[in-house]
Amino acid sequence: MLTTLNTAYTDTRATDLAWALGREPLPALATLDLELTGTKLQLRLLGASHQVLLEEERGICSETVACMPGSSTPLPLGVAKRAGDWEYEFAARVEVLSPGQFAGRAQELLALVSDHPHGLACVFPGSPHAFTAMLAQHHEGQVHWRTWHAYPQDGQLVATRTRVGVRAVAVTLRPRSRQSNRQASPSGARAPAAATQTSRTSTTHVWVT
Repeated sequence: MLTTLNTAYTDTRATDLAWALGREPLPALATLDLELTGTKLQLRLLGASHQVLLEEERGICSETVACMPGSSTPLPLGVAKRAGDWEYEFAARVEVLSPGQFAGRAQELLALVSDHPHGLACVFPGSPHAFTAMLAQHHEGQVHWRTWHAYPQDGQLVATRTRVGVRAVAVTLRPRSRQSNRQASPSGARAPAAATQTSRTSTTHVWVT
């Protein structure tokens, strides 16, 4: 989905962006609600920044990349952490492009996202290359999304990539113990010692989906 906003940038440059996990929903200029294989996802555009809200039976995961006054966490190159029952991975990079490169990249990304059923893109007034775009998908039990934040005045394009999945847990499986065979032989001798030992408990690591 592609829309044009009647508002100016709220973030002025890439270095103003900060990252946060677990914030409450912020006022959005545009939203897209998705349901991907039982997972509810809301893509939210906040000026020249974004917020993603993921909701499932196990809980909620919230990612915010925006200009947040007072935030002590600038945009990181990478994050890998647990958030409740979730395994969360985030990566970001800043591309510096010439005006010609920037125009071509903007056209390519806007065409990709605007035609995708799980994509949301907004163009800001003043420049056809001033945009924010988001694209989500569900793959192999995990939710992925990518975002792009364009700053044509500086020739900078901020790209982020996120993966969220249910964390792996160790499940202990305890099979029934073999009963000892202690029947006496006709001569009154006990059975061999190997027959009196119970089996060991085995541990199997299972990825819970």
